[in-house]
Amino acid sequence: MLTTNENMGAVQVPTRKKLFVDKSFYFTSLGCSKNLVDSQVMLGYLGLDGFKISSEPENAEIIIVNTCSFIEASKKESIDTILELADFKNPQMGKCEALVVSGCMAQRYTKELENDLPEADLIIGTGEYNKIVTLLKAFQDGSLSKKSFVEIPKFIHTEYDPRVNTSPFYMAWLKVSEGCNRNCTFCIIPTIRGRIRSRSVESLVAESQKLVESGVRELNLISQDMSDYGRDLAPGNNLYQLLDSLEQIEKVDWIRLFYYYPDELTDEVIEKIAASSKITKYIDMPVQHFSDHVLKRMNRSITGEKILERIAKLRMRIPGMVIRTSIIVGFPGETEEDFMKLLAGVRSARFNHLGIFRYSDEEGTPAFKLHPKVDQEIIERRFDMLYETQKEIARELNQKYIGKILDVLIEGPHEETELLIKGRHEGQAPDIDGNVLINDLSGRDVNVGDMVQIEITDILDFDLVGRVTALRVSS
Repeated sequence: MLTTNENMGAVQVPTRKKLFVDKSFYFTSLGCSKNLVDSQVMLGYLGLDGFKISSEPENAEIIIVNTCSFIEASKKESIDTILELADFKNPQMGKCEALVVSGCMAQRYTKELENDLPEADLIIGTGEYNKIVTLLKAFQDGSLSKKSFVEIPKFIHTEYDPRVNTSPFYMAWLKVSEGCNRNCTFCIIPTIRGRIRSRSVESLVAESQKLVESGVRELNLISQDMSDYGRDLAPGNNLYQLLDSLEQIEKVDWIRLFYYYPDELTDEVIEKIAASSKITKYIDMPVQHFSDHVLKRMNRSITGEKILERIAKLRMRIPGMVIRTSIIVGFPGETEEDFMKLLAGVRSARFNHLGIFRYSDEEGTPAFKLHPKVDQEIIERRFDMLYETQKEIARELNQKYIGKILDVLIEGPHEETELLIKGRHEGQAPDIDGNVLINDLSGRDVNVGDMVQIEITDILDFDLVGRVTALRVSS
């Protein structure tokens, strides 16, 4: 390797051998919970082959960054992280012999990474993450003829693939399918994750049983599109049958559904949730907008009125149903009238949890070419209006919890003070929703992972406050 210096000219810097002496690696996973599951499978394969995780990047021979590139902010975070960790390839700072870039950015920007990121030694796509050990060994012995391994994604792990659950021991993400058959104009996911590939009910139950044996009592079901689960499989593999089978597993307390589009919400699934003591009265239902004009431009096959009808049906059949959604503000062509319809829809739906995304142009998506674009100042103003509206709605909905006794899963001390214990009730998903803050243990010993009964005594904007009334045993 040559470096140049204005005063000295070219100087030769010794190149270290690609030799993994202690097989140590440092791993960072960016982006969503679906990407995290891929990371956990990679960790499983590395551990199975004797690789040892290092808690500090300067002590690792291998550094792996499993990237995200869903929106501009996530792309920037991925690049910043890669460049920061690339410093440890310098012998004066670390001992890294191999910098691996995997995941969505590797899949989406393969050529750009090859050309502009010479620091990367291996580039691994979203369908090749199970080959991590094979590729590292080939890199070590010098038998690789290229550094990018990115194909059309076809792989999805099963119960036979090793996996290290890096989430808190009491919960796990269960990826039921990979890829997406929708063609929403704002979304790059089908391009970087491929078409839908579902896992069988039998496979998912087998993995869930392993997770429960390790202490998991909350299963969070994820995919790109939960409503399409099983459409590519033989009869007997659909969401209703999956939920029915998971319910039979002992010691599972909560089974939670994410990313179930309102277009496909069936009466059968609604009835299953309503009748179950284990499936949480919680659903993540992406709606994106309420204006028919904008929904059509997004290539969503539903109207704002139909979305509100689905929500009303859910709430009527399942009292206390908690609904989370995601909204995009500032989509190309969104007029003031469209935004007012969006605002009215949010006020009418009264979502318990709402994620608001500012639209950003993503190359490779149809929306990138749509016009007119909405001015950024207008997007910010609309974002603020939505945020304040939702803040008030959430506070009003949380007010109804005061005086109620809820089952709460204990997560541990609050990050900001030892005087509070943090937990979640079934209407709060991990990482993204509010918490139950416990300020009175009533003399009871409470441990992380316990399920306890909490009387709600107060509320904050998005959190509840309460005291312990009893401990509860697992199902």
